[in-house]
Amino acid sequence: MTHHQSHSTFTRVFVVLAVLGLLISGGYAIRHTVSCFLSSFIIAYLLDPALVFLEQRTIKRIYGILILYLVLALVTFFCVIYLLPLITMRWDSFVRHLPDYFQKAREIVVSMKTSIYSAERAQDWSWIIDSLASKLETITSSAGTGVFNTASSMAFNLFNLILSPILVFFMLLYKEVIIASIKVWLPARQKEHLLEVGREVNASIGGYIRGQLIVSVIVAVFSAIALYLLDVDYALLNGLFAGLASTLPFIGVILATIPPLFFAYVKFQNGLILLKVIGAFSLIYFLEGYLVKPLVFKEAMNLNPLMTIVVVMALGELMGFWGIILAIPIAAALKILSTHWRRGDFTSEV
Repeated sequence: MTHHQSHSTFTRVFVVLAVLGLLISGGYAIRHTVSCFLSSFIIAYLLDPALVFLEQRTIKRIYGILILYLVLALVTFFCVIYLLPLITMRWDSFVRHLPDYFQKAREIVVSMKTSIYSAERAQDWSWIIDSLASKLETITSSAGTGVFNTASSMAFNLFNLILSPILVFFMLLYKEVIIASIKVWLPARQKEHLLEVGREVNASIGGYIRGQLIVSVIVAVFSAIALYLLDVDYALLNGLFAGLASTLPFIGVILATIPPLFFAYVKFQNGLILLKVIGAFSLIYFLEGYLVKPLVFKEAMNLNPLMTIVVVMALGELMGFWGIILAIPIAAALKILSTHWRRGDFTSEV
């Protein structure tokens, strides 16, 4: 590589990084708008295969969209009438009784501290129990504030729920127009390479998003059923949280298990229930990892674990919930782009 080629490559990389930095900064400044757009885009992305299926049955796209919206309206009606009241009641009970659970946990910790103080040679690590008691007292006093902030954030996102169906409608209706507009801006010499990369990214991300949705639903349902059978409080809410946590690579299993362990121990106060909860979640995630995912995900992304965690943390910090959800698809897209870049597909002549 000559000095001129090296300088040109460095310039291109610098420009790409600068543009990426500007996009990230701008996205963070309007993160609520970006969140609404991303949620709408993902919904449209998930619905588009159904529209393509209807189009193959000679149903015009506009009529297909109306059929999908009718089906979604019926599903929404069912959820609002039957499912939403159940979740709302459990959430209301959770908000009202959460401080009581923390208080009981604090009493358990104090009892453990007393037991440790009476035991010989335990003085050296009794400070751990003192620290836990202090932390639980702090959490108890701030639980109400945290719940209020969460409720405020959910109220703000109601606007997204109203705007999102409108955005989804136009994204689906003008899909071909949007794609054609993007193609116009592609450089003529690299157009075919870029379109090929786009098809690879589409296959990778589309398969992942649809597959992860199926996996999350399965984990949520089985977790809720297992906790209900074990008589753990708030089985439904803990099951829904487990489904959401399953989107996180590597640490999702740990995060999903912590709340059920907390509620189970505070209620029963014995080690056997902890073993039962751990056993149930171990079985669920074993089936998820070795049975469900191999069937749902036809192609593995083969992402570096360390890089995946860094991307999840970074995008979660920048974009919140949607950053966490989209971290792995974005990492997969970047891997595909970097593979083509190293092969020189973007610099070759057509």
